[in-house]
Amino acid sequence: MNFKKFYLIFGLFAAQLSFSQEGIAVYSDYLSDNYYLIHPSMAGAANCAKIRLTARQQWFGQDDAPQLQTLSFNGSVGEQSGIGIIAFNDKNGYHSQTGAKATYAHHIRFSRSDYDLNMLSFGLSAGLVESRLDETEFGPEFDPIIDGGMQQKDSYFNIDIGASYHYLDFYAHFTAKNVIASKRDLYTDIESDNLKKYLLSVGYVFGYEDALQWEPSIMLQAVDETKERTIDVNLKVYKELDFGRLWGGLSYRRSLEGAQYVDNDGGSVDQRLQYFTPIIGVNYKNFMFAYTYSYLTGDVRFDNSGFHQITLGINLFCKREKYDCNCPAVN
Repeated sequence: MNFKKFYLIFGLFAAQLSFSQEGIAVYSDYLSDNYYLIHPSMAGAANCAKIRLTARQQWFGQDDAPQLQTLSFNGSVGEQSGIGIIAFNDKNGYHSQTGAKATYAHHIRFSRSDYDLNMLSFGLSAGLVESRLDETEFGPEFDPIIDGGMQQKDSYFNIDIGASYHYLDFYAHFTAKNVIASKRDLYTDIESDNLKKYLLSVGYVFGYEDALQWEPSIMLQAVDETKERTIDVNLKVYKELDFGRLWGGLSYRRSLEGAQYVDNDGGSVDQRLQYFTPIIGVNYKNFMFAYTYSYLTGDVRFDNSGFHQITLGINLFCKREKYDCNCPAVN
């Protein structure tokens, strides 16, 4: 096994332990009209049921590069309830996981009429994840504790809880993910049973329906075990057209903590995770298509290529007229 292959395996292994083994990793796909993917309280919040299919591919120039597929559905049941389901497949080198989540949400409306948006929502998702480690391509010379002929598996159950508030053009979401301590044995003693992560999203939409609409927003992430924190700063622009809606935007993610490495001159340099994600999308009648491209910046990275993601969607069973507000996530 050459050094480049070993470096790739080690990097993927570290990334898998830090992020992917928690379930669905939080990327920028929530900006593709897909807030339910990260916030369970958004199940059934919109005036239509939504089906969303996403496919993400990283590092096209590398073998066994990370890839993720998700399929989600959410819609309203009655006047105040919403349900949803998410299925996903996440492959990262020799490590992979599949899982599913089921969601129930309750929506409390304080509106004076059916056209005013003033809504408080609560949601809970319960999910089961199976993680796998494929050792069939490892030889005993790689590590004496690796059998070299096994595919190890481990499953765990966890829940996410969250709340959302919409008032006309303003929205805010808070979600606590993986709130149950889950002991897993796939990687023996190096895994923590604390997988909790906290997400906070806040945004506002400016403009009018017959002109451009501007939506600045931020999202904060905090990992409980490692104390890692990141912030997304986003700006989306919408234009209503005869056939539907055209939109695009830019997201910038930055970690609030840095990692040190030694440069070519032998000095210690601090680098923070940061990447840019342009996004473009279109709604044609009840169909939706979006493409995002994330580019990682900094001196230390695996590859010069970016992360590509496509989202396909369809809106079904629209039950009521749109709210009288600039609120694309629910209208």
